[in-house]
Amino acid sequence: MSNFTKSSSFNRRALSSLAIESPRNSSSSVFTSPIGSAFASPRSQNFGGSPRPSTNRLKEISYLFQVLIIAGTIVSFLVIIAGGYLYVVPSLGQTFLGYNGAFEFNSSVAADKECDIFDGNWVVDDNYPLYNASECPFVEKGFNCLGNGRGHDEYLKWRWKPKHCTVPRFEVRDVLERLRGKRIVFVGDSMSRTQWESLICMLMTGLEDKKSVYEVNGNNITKRIRFLGVRFSSFNFTVEFYRSVFLVQPGRLRWHAPKRVKSTLKLDVLDVINHEWSSADFLIFNTGQWWVPGKLFETGCYFQVGNSLRLGMSIPAAYRVALETWASWIENTIDPNKTRVLFRTFEPSHWSDHRSCNVTKYPAPDTEGRDKSIFSEMIKEVVKNMTIPVSILDVTSMSAFRSDGHVGLWSDNPLVPDCSHWCLPGVPDIWNEILLFFLFRQQVQ
Repeated sequence: MSNFTKSSSFNRRALSSLAIESPRNSSSSVFTSPIGSAFASPRSQNFGGSPRPSTNRLKEISYLFQVLIIAGTIVSFLVIIAGGYLYVVPSLGQTFLGYNGAFEFNSSVAADKECDIFDGNWVVDDNYPLYNASECPFVEKGFNCLGNGRGHDEYLKWRWKPKHCTVPRFEVRDVLERLRGKRIVFVGDSMSRTQWESLICMLMTGLEDKKSVYEVNGNNITKRIRFLGVRFSSFNFTVEFYRSVFLVQPGRLRWHAPKRVKSTLKLDVLDVINHEWSSADFLIFNTGQWWVPGKLFETGCYFQVGNSLRLGMSIPAAYRVALETWASWIENTIDPNKTRVLFRTFEPSHWSDHRSCNVTKYPAPDTEGRDKSIFSEMIKEVVKNMTIPVSILDVTSMSAFRSDGHVGLWSDNPLVPDCSHWCLPGVPDIWNEILLFFLFRQQVQ
């Protein structure tokens, strides 16, 4: 008889015996080591059919058999759950993050909603720059560093790579389609204007008819103009810039003010042109570069709250009041179902001691403390307490490494060095790639 037949016969006898055995006839002492008994050496067991295995031995085998069945069931269940998780969760993540063929998000983004896109490194990428500034009519001459004689272009070859997620590649045709019929508004100082210029140039690379893009009032780009709007007529959207360096309203000189007071800044009143911003689909703010003694106290500008002149108020304290005024306006004016609001943090400059400007060839290996800003921290604190969702474009730390990206002596006025503004193409293009990442996600962080 084959081994298979013998085993089958034994099992049938064992199960039959187990079915009629009364538990009261068994001895509890036998179960002191059921596993050891069940797996005893075959030589100690009689498989010839005589004598019959004891009832207790059958119970031991039955007990082990039940344990194995339960363990197998649990393992199978865990395998099924794990497989379902791996299959379902990435798909859900892609749905929530606005996945499509053009904006492909790394799976780590889907798995980690807390991923910090601003925690990363600059890496060399020969796919950059994204455009030629000399071919874009909306780049200020002073920001076209290559056109102004900069002799090397290594500063153009850097891409921001987050440690735990991915900034999707810029696909211009997809972005143009997503922006169809929209209104994008930048509000702030010259850094905001630079980002505005950068975005326009990035988007124009997807158009064959460059003449279909024009400034709505026929204005040339200047540093002092209050409004600039560029229309992409074939896609029916505009990219606009409103110059509001403090966001709040400059005030009139009070007659009884001290002689050193030439003007005031009304911290509790938003800029008078604010009514122009509220209907935007995407609204991006910044302020910070003008909040320095040279732009305020040294020019005779002091702070005002209500009808009270605050001569002793510090710049950080005034900045906080201005941000709270802005936040109150957002809460009372903006419809979050229509308008997406973002605030870009402070952009670090790279002036050395005595205001000398040494633009490096490559990014700096260390931020030298420029990755921190009291203004950036205040922005985060104020936004955290708002009820209307506002996304923070935290560019402070990532930009602190880019000592190579400033205009330096390659502006339209080489006699005046510039370690504050950025060359175009350059760092502001990366800001815009991150901006588009935020705009096209379905969730608001």
